[in-house]
Amino acid sequence: MQNFRNMVQTHIRDNSSVYTFTMVLLVMGVIFGAVIVNSLAVSEKQDLFIYLKQFFGEVSSGHFASPHAMFNESLTHYLKYIGFMWILGVSIIGLPIILILLFLKGVVVGFTVGFLVNQMGWHGLMLAFVSVLPQNLILVPAFIIVSTASVAFSLKMIRQQFIRKNSTPILPQLFRYSLLVTVVCAILAIVSLFEAYISPVLIKAVVG
Repeated sequence: MQNFRNMVQTHIRDNSSVYTFTMVLLVMGVIFGAVIVNSLAVSEKQDLFIYLKQFFGEVSSGHFASPHAMFNESLTHYLKYIGFMWILGVSIIGLPIILILLFLKGVVVGFTVGFLVNQMGWHGLMLAFVSVLPQNLILVPAFIIVSTASVAFSLKMIRQQFIRKNSTPILPQLFRYSLLVTVVCAILAIVSLFEAYISPVLIKAVVG
């Protein structure tokens, strides 16, 4: 446990500038997502709001997927997302795609919250508070950690290939990178449990 803590502290210290960049990029994505809401045409907002009301109507009446199915779907989605980032991290050409994925994550969060508030006011804010905020308190840091680790490892791969002076063994770094991603995946399993078993109850309490 002490070794893992030391590894995390070293990782944060060595990649502090990358963490700053990824956090700023995510915030820019959130802002961009919120701005997109205001740029939608009235008809587009109405169409989206109809689908939203149908979803909330199903939730309030209890007509939604079983928690087990929701857990499997949520966890599969997150594992695919994180796994794709891991693959991009071990490839030299994956660096820009990692940053795009992180930016898009911010856009989704910003758009979701912005649309709920834009269409439903304070009620939409309450819905965002119970349906978006809780899991994203963990998801956002998790994606930032994986994005930063992927960017950092990709940069090391680039230096390894093109700067011959860098003779640092790559396998120990790959192991640490993979271990960090595995720990994040375990945390995302907890997030998926929350989304499957607790989030629907909170949404039903606000909608109903």
